[in-house]
Amino acid sequence: MEKTLTEMAVEVLETANGRAKTALSREHAARWFAHRDAGNMLTIGKASPPLRPARPDRPELLDPRDVPKRKPGSPEGRIALLHAVAHIELNAVDLHWDLIARFGDVEMPPGFYDDWVKAADEESKHFNLVSDCLEAHGSHYGALPAHAGMWRAAEDTVNDPMGRLAVVPMVLEARGLDVTPGMIEIFRKAKDDGAVAALETIYSEEVGHVAYGSKWFHFLCGRDGLDPKPVFHDLVRRYFHGALKPPFNDEKRAEAGIPPDFYWPLSETG
Repeated sequence: MEKTLTEMAVEVLETANGRAKTALSREHAARWFAHRDAGNMLTIGKASPPLRPARPDRPELLDPRDVPKRKPGSPEGRIALLHAVAHIELNAVDLHWDLIARFGDVEMPPGFYDDWVKAADEESKHFNLVSDCLEAHGSHYGALPAHAGMWRAAEDTVNDPMGRLAVVPMVLEARGLDVTPGMIEIFRKAKDDGAVAALETIYSEEVGHVAYGSKWFHFLCGRDGLDPKPVFHDLVRRYFHGALKPPFNDEKRAEAGIPPDFYWPLSETG
């Protein structure tokens, strides 16, 4: 019997190894789109995802305050930066599949699943691109400690699909749009063409993931007759711990469907 989409999502969440997790993620995404192209959409189904995804023994997960700070101007610092990006991308794979599995009982149009399966597939590609860069430098994902706070947003919004969309793609992933250009410049100065190419791919595709968050957040607000901006402000204040940090990439955020009056009032200077 063909697996449901939520069953496939749980399989990814329950796979610990990063390379194995992302391989399974890409395999399931390909299966989903093959059925869609054939006009035979897979059943969404309902599933019971784990509260936390399976994780490898390494990296050691630390409180964000305890993760060692390294200067990106050094080779060791650049490896640490790539490791941090790989950690973010692997968490993003799980966040997108968890969104599908966690809220399978919320009635949504087929395009919702198309978007998040595509996002999970692209995050899987991103993890592998950055892992390849680490290995090219004689390192690997798991070689350094990483911060344990990445999954907190998922746990905080476990019963709130609008809160999940507000905090994960519209805040956490939007932050990637702010900081990635600076990272690209660090690796360009170091003449690390492989890392530059990987980060440019991530930067271009993350705009789409933030846009999916904005699109489906506005969809849910519209379906419930709610004004999106005050709802967004309320949810971010409830679930996101701390103020949003400028500078903001206003151009890319606007391209992703998030206008300045959504995030500036939530900033340290707002």
